[in-house]
Amino acid sequence: MRIRSNPMWPILLTSLGVALAPTSAGAADAPAEGKAETLTSGDVRLELPLGLQADAAYIPDSNPLSKAKVELGQALYYDGRLSADGNVPCAGCHNPYHGFADPEATSPGVGLKRGNRNSQTVTNRLFSAEQFWDGRAKDLEEQAHGPIVNPIEMALPSHDVAVEKISAVKGYSSLFEKAYGDSKVTMSRIAQAIASFERTVLSGDSPFDRWQAGDKTALSAQQVRGFELFRGKAACETCHVSFNFTDENYHNLGVGFDPTTKSFADKGRFDVTKKDADIGAFKTPTLRDIVLTAPYMHDGSEVTLESVVEFYDRGGNPNPTLDLKMKPLGLTGQEQADLVAFMQGLTGQNLQATPPGAKDLPR
Repeated sequence: MRIRSNPMWPILLTSLGVALAPTSAGAADAPAEGKAETLTSGDVRLELPLGLQADAAYIPDSNPLSKAKVELGQALYYDGRLSADGNVPCAGCHNPYHGFADPEATSPGVGLKRGNRNSQTVTNRLFSAEQFWDGRAKDLEEQAHGPIVNPIEMALPSHDVAVEKISAVKGYSSLFEKAYGDSKVTMSRIAQAIASFERTVLSGDSPFDRWQAGDKTALSAQQVRGFELFRGKAACETCHVSFNFTDENYHNLGVGFDPTTKSFADKGRFDVTKKDADIGAFKTPTLRDIVLTAPYMHDGSEVTLESVVEFYDRGGNPNPTLDLKMKPLGLTGQEQADLVAFMQGLTGQNLQATPPGAKDLPR
């Protein structure tokens, strides 16, 4: 498995405080002021990190969480045997040591083949339905099907081969039985389990969350100035809204536009909707743990947060379908630095866990 090390990453199942709870899927306990919220689904009770909102969670009725599915999904997420060469697990491109993203602009798959898009973070996907930069998957379950058979990612020839490979691993039999009542392996079950695990990859309880909850020492004066710019002059809240800092919508910033050919190498959302207004539009990413997930933009073309802020300050790249919200900002150098400082305050301070090593995966 291609896992790189870093001292900080969000919580996994082993640090979620999972407990039996005989409540209906998606039920949320009412939070006290300034307190962390609790989400229950199936037999899983999630103590959400401070700042996350339980009523915004998206869990399909067809796939409520269960402790057994999360356990199975965690194993599958880190198992390179779901790839053609046995070396590219989900975690290969969505790496826990890099904010569940990838430090390279585009991730190498089987045979070191690469696509043209940066790996998005898995963090806080609990709060999203549509997946991928262009939203072509309706949910995490559908998303989990894609990379396994994508020839430039995990590159299996078919989902049937994925089922055969996992079925051949004796150690998975008991995990599937616990999760589904029998040991039968299907692609739908594989995807449901991976999606269930990914919904437990959460980040909150950042300095900003603690500041919002009343600890006025949690942010520096510079970070507070940055927050005021974020919701004021810099207009970041136009798209990076609410507790997860994303509107879950699609916008054309001009990233990847070639002024010579007057075209985009990647048309983004247009390839899904076929609407001209969606040419060059891509999904707004969460800003939580943004420091950990460099490089940025759908193509990984911006290496640092500083360069991202500079990009927005100039109003993006002009093109025929540029989002009307994109305008030059006129930020000073100090203001740009303050904005970056604020975003550094969005890194979660959760308990850490260690991914299973190859010897800990089912055999």
